[in-house]
Amino acid sequence: MNFASQLLQYTLSGITIGSIYAMVAIGFNIIYNSTGIINFAQGDFLMLGGMLVVYFHKTLHFPLLIAGFIAVLIVGGIGIGFERLAIHPLKNPSVITLIIITIAASILFKGGAMFIWGKDSFYLASFSGDEPIRLMGATILPQTLWILAFLFLIVIALMCFFRFTIIGKAMKACAYNRKAASIVGINVNNMVLISFALSALIGGLAGVIVTPITLVDYDRGSLLGLKGFGAAIFGGLGNIGGAVAAGIIIGLLESYSAGLLSSGYKDAVALIILLMVLFFRPGGIFAKKEVQILKSF
Repeated sequence: MNFASQLLQYTLSGITIGSIYAMVAIGFNIIYNSTGIINFAQGDFLMLGGMLVVYFHKTLHFPLLIAGFIAVLIVGGIGIGFERLAIHPLKNPSVITLIIITIAASILFKGGAMFIWGKDSFYLASFSGDEPIRLMGATILPQTLWILAFLFLIVIALMCFFRFTIIGKAMKACAYNRKAASIVGINVNNMVLISFALSALIGGLAGVIVTPITLVDYDRGSLLGLKGFGAAIFGGLGNIGGAVAAGIIIGLLESYSAGLLSSGYKDAVALIILLMVLFFRPGGIFAKKEVQILKSF
């Protein structure tokens, strides 16, 4: 394989992993837009989606489509339960308190997954087989196309949701000014609940579609969540379009560093980018001078 083919291979790999980070970052942004907090359990929604689809498909022998659908619904239900039990009962909590609660939830989700499924890694067969597609000397797995397709569909669906539905517009109003939204009759608590449900559903769906490439274990969500958080910060918190671009950029930089330098640097890339952005441009690379919540939609 010549250098041009190698570079193309690194690019395709980077886009694949970057798309995963982008889906995690989108979940971060949805909750941030409604509550102003960072949900550090977002990566665990992805882990739970992967664990559940493997359980229903390989252990209970459900058809893959049904197993995936049930897994996503259960993760969505977990997100709803988390908000109702841990966030909703609090009266005027500080942002720090809410963040600590999400960290505690992440620990709880990991512990529960380890108790139920153990510490082993689990594999899920690709949706369209494992025969690679050859492209100009490089190869791309069919599952990558599924990941890219679902990322595109998620972005389009969210765009339509926030622009053309009453609930989406109400969530945007809460994002701009929660007190004003409440005055005009919008149930802010319900909007927060919907934001947790949406982020959990997206996390669960991401877990279902990425498990054939990444495998899944009880601790898988931690690292993906951290890198997704890096993408959310990089793209500007609240900017969903920026999160997608930032996730792919981070994935590309990881792939290039692993291929051209050393694989030992791969996991450090997101952390280095996060630190640099926080130091030089805390609002994110794609943020405007005046932050506008959900501006991308």
